[in-house]
Amino acid sequence: MKFEYTEYHKKASDEELIADLKSTAALLHTASLSMQEYDQNGTFSSSVISRRFGTWNNALKIAELDYRNRKFSDIELFENIENVWMKLGKQPTRRDMNNTLISNISSGAYLRRFTKWSNALKSFVAFVNEQEKEFLAAPSNETTHKTKRDINLRMRFIVMQRDNFKCCACGASPAKDPSVELHIDHIYPWAKGGETTLDNLQTLCSKCNLGKSDIL
Repeated sequence: MKFEYTEYHKKASDEELIADLKSTAALLHTASLSMQEYDQNGTFSSSVISRRFGTWNNALKIAELDYRNRKFSDIELFENIENVWMKLGKQPTRRDMNNTLISNISSGAYLRRFTKWSNALKSFVAFVNEQEKEFLAAPSNETTHKTKRDINLRMRFIVMQRDNFKCCACGASPAKDPSVELHIDHIYPWAKGGETTLDNLQTLCSKCNLGKSDIL
């Protein structure tokens, strides 16, 4: 068996992540940065940054990089649809996507990629409804878990939609209060053996999730 060294990174602060975004963009001499470009040249990973700041575009905005006039990947476009859908509590319209208060990507980007807004929505729904086999982790000798800890966009949306985009503990919803931030929580904590499955996940607001922690 061949062993290889894997670089270890402690949990980075928000400031470190943003600083690395800026330095990576400077290295590539670009005013913007795609998730793929960052994964190939950055210190951390685009998924870590997206989760930390809500969306990849939010991170670019904080880093003062161009987050509008660029070519978006399908995942970035779907991620933004999910974010707007969550804030509204219902399927967004093309007009909703042009509301800069709730959407980081305008409808024009979707029309360039999918021709029609309805095609963009259909593609998003098809993506969400793909087989659940992608939720399963590859076998590993390092853990007894059968699933990955990370919750991808597809599973996150399914859980939030099932829970009506509301906190299961207090009922808070971004549709009624824009300051509400929803998280997906393991009902039976991952640290205590819980799996990342639909029946072990629930939607909680940031306040309730912080209060719950790993308490059973």
